[in-house]
Amino acid sequence: MLPQLGEKGQNRLKQAKVLVVGAGGLGSPALIYLVAAGVGTVGIVDFDTVDETNLHRQILYGSSDVGKLKLDAAKGHLLDLNPLVQVRLHHGRLTSENALGILEEYDLVLDGTDNFATRYLVNDASVLSKTPNVYASIYRFDGQVSVFGAPDGPCYRCIFPEPPPPGTVPSCAEGGVLGVLPGVVGTLQAAEAIKYIIGMGESLVGRLLLVDALTMTFKNLVIKRDPECVICGERPSVNGLIDYEVFCQGSSPIEAESGDFPNPNPNANPNRSDSMLYGPQVPSITVHDLQRMKGSEEEFMLLDVRQPHELSIADIGGTLIPMEELAERLPEITSFEGKDVVVMCRSGARSAMAVQWLQSQGIDRVYNLEGGIIAWSQQVDSSVPMY
Repeated sequence: MLPQLGEKGQNRLKQAKVLVVGAGGLGSPALIYLVAAGVGTVGIVDFDTVDETNLHRQILYGSSDVGKLKLDAAKGHLLDLNPLVQVRLHHGRLTSENALGILEEYDLVLDGTDNFATRYLVNDASVLSKTPNVYASIYRFDGQVSVFGAPDGPCYRCIFPEPPPPGTVPSCAEGGVLGVLPGVVGTLQAAEAIKYIIGMGESLVGRLLLVDALTMTFKNLVIKRDPECVICGERPSVNGLIDYEVFCQGSSPIEAESGDFPNPNPNANPNRSDSMLYGPQVPSITVHDLQRMKGSEEEFMLLDVRQPHELSIADIGGTLIPMEELAERLPEITSFEGKDVVVMCRSGARSAMAVQWLQSQGIDRVYNLEGGIIAWSQQVDSSVPMY
């Protein structure tokens, strides 16, 4: 009934092939509305399982899906919504080895990722495969939406040539996000995808939409293609996909009050051993090791690098020194010279960064708590809340 869309536009949707990278907070609403709109083929790239902590923002899933692969749960719900669409599943991570081959099968890609390495990967694969990229990102109460990689339009690197210094931007898991925000922003992604496929209205090509849920304001920034951009400029120097983990780690240290913190693996699974994630340079202990240490008479320091509001949610003891205060309060840690220092956080990511920094300050007997508070709650004391 929409005169701007009509039967011709509906047929364009039916013939379209759209890839959604990430079936989480952004991907959930985007997938629901793409399928409901009748997009003929929808592909999903994801590797994760549904966790109870996802449910406040990842509206594609319910309590009965906890523990299932997101791809399998998503497909069931989406086909129940519209059995006439084709849902393609791409199990695993999007990587430099498979990205171009996957994107080339689609007309459009929606970036629902939550880390910079994959974000730059999606952007570069979008440009190289000539597959426009409906981009979005969220953090706490703020969101961004745009369309990158369209003909004559800018790409993500035109606006953000370099990733931020490692460790300066927490993930949503660490920094938090208002549950409804990804619903709003992911729905905007779906709207942009539908408009782009049909050729209807004015797209966000050349504009960056800023969403502030606290003040409920929407602002548009005009953005232009950078002729010097390394991948979409007039003389591109990036002609293929690179190692984005290394790219986002950067080559220069972070200058901050808290010192030089290395970058964690942005794809870290909190249930995996941090010694696997961060390499042999990060010595780790398990939550069962910590339980034994707590029950013994040996002296050690349990260092909690979370934020005060996190401590109020879950507390297993220790000394709270948030990451940004480590350099200033280093003497408190060095006073334990000759004794073990066990560093913990929510999942083991920030604590692994802290361990690496403390090692650089000459502290040798320092260990990361594998899995952090999450592992303690799962394996030792279920009365400690997971968040």
